[in-house]
Amino acid sequence: MKQFYAIFSATFLLGGALAGYAQQNSGDASVEKRLQELEQHFKQQQETMQSNFERLLRQQQDQIDALKSQLSSATNHPPSESAAPGTVATTTTNNAAAAAEQKKLEAELAAELGAGATNATTATAAATSAASGTKTWTADQPITIARAGSAYMNISFDALMDVGGSSKTDPSEYLELGDHDPLKRGFTMPNAEIALDGAVDPYFKGFANIVLKLDQNNETDIELEETYLQSTSLPGNLQIKAGQFFAAFGRQNAQHPHQWAFVDAPIILTRTFGPEGLRNLGAQGSWLLPLPFFTELSLGIFDGQGNTAFNFRNEGESVMGTNMFRGRTTHNRTLNGLGDLVYVPRISSSFDVADSQTIVAGLSGAVGPNDTGSDARTEIIGGDLYWKWKRANADAGFPFVSWQTEALAQWFHAGADPAQDIPSETLRDWGVYSQVLWGFKPRWVAGLRAEYATGNSSAYDLDDPFRGERTRIAPVLTFYPSEFSKIRVQYNYDHGEIFGDAHSIWLQMEFLLGAHGAHKF
Repeated sequence: MKQFYAIFSATFLLGGALAGYAQQNSGDASVEKRLQELEQHFKQQQETMQSNFERLLRQQQDQIDALKSQLSSATNHPPSESAAPGTVATTTTNNAAAAAEQKKLEAELAAELGAGATNATTATAAATSAASGTKTWTADQPITIARAGSAYMNISFDALMDVGGSSKTDPSEYLELGDHDPLKRGFTMPNAEIALDGAVDPYFKGFANIVLKLDQNNETDIELEETYLQSTSLPGNLQIKAGQFFAAFGRQNAQHPHQWAFVDAPIILTRTFGPEGLRNLGAQGSWLLPLPFFTELSLGIFDGQGNTAFNFRNEGESVMGTNMFRGRTTHNRTLNGLGDLVYVPRISSSFDVADSQTIVAGLSGAVGPNDTGSDARTEIIGGDLYWKWKRANADAGFPFVSWQTEALAQWFHAGADPAQDIPSETLRDWGVYSQVLWGFKPRWVAGLRAEYATGNSSAYDLDDPFRGERTRIAPVLTFYPSEFSKIRVQYNYDHGEIFGDAHSIWLQMEFLLGAHGAHKF
């Protein structure tokens, strides 16, 4: 028991401090700076937390010892034969109840030891609730709906609703091409998300989110957006991930809509990755390099089929019984070998350029087949840069200034379509967006995003909304009443080669029940 407790105490104290600190400070500093601050935080809390849990362990052990003593006494002094039948029955019932109580206490102790706490306050609350037989939950914690020893599952719910208008009758035709963008004038609900996450066992954690959306006719669409298993204990700073998930390409592709700083997705991302973003069934391996600053290498390998792999093995839409994409007839390419998969490599690094400034830079790629020909391929490359300044004595993270930029280029090698007399050709697209956010006072963030995308002319469908030259300017203002809600207003000025000029204004509201896990900085 003492050896178990020593190992558990060290693991729990470090894990609890890390989880609590990361949840409060994710996104505010680089990994190296967080670890330095965590070490100091851990030292301050270690003595208090260890004292609380030693007291909890003593209380539980005393109760177990008392029950064992009662059981031993009852076993060694059975009722006499002359005792009344009712007395025998009562004694037997008491013995059974005592045994059940012992098992209950042992189970509660195991659960408390497996659950842990994220800080000293939570640890004290856990000890108090264990002694009184009640459970404690606070509003900033995920809702735990199931637990078995060290395994647990949290659940949360997040909803986004947009209301507004546009000078274009149907904003979704050319302006708002993302699956979670405002779809029409008036009210829309582009994303309502049920998220599940938890520890599977000491080796893996799992995540899943189920998304519900209302279309233009207020009909409900449901999709399993992500569901994956991720390792937690591989040696050598290695990690694996498997299931359906967003590819680690750039900064925003892997983000859920509630993480976005603007109402809609950038133009170049919907152009290269489609309405859904680049996500698919597959696996990913990553390695944290042994360097003095954060640097991570990753490689994702995906099935690459369907609309969530937009410019890869996507058959497109049916037109009079024929599947078409990029104005061409498509062919359902089967998976015949490793060359028919989609590969997504990425490298990213984080640096502290000053005590109050952090830079994160990354390079990404995606390559795989497309369905316009038996040998047709698609290649996408991208670079991203993120810079953030936060005052050293910031109040709840304010004030701050952040700048994020991504540039992408795509080569879509389209096959010939003899039926329409369309030759094979390479469709080239490239674009960039750059956005600045200014947290000028607690709860208030102002921002501005500028975008540009273009592509070469070709022999395909000239009305394709995902091509042609286009620019957009979007100022935004966001107010956070708390960490569980936000109100955002955004204006868009759009100019496109296909649709001309357009003006739109959107009001977005969000609320969150429970709490999502900390997101990557």
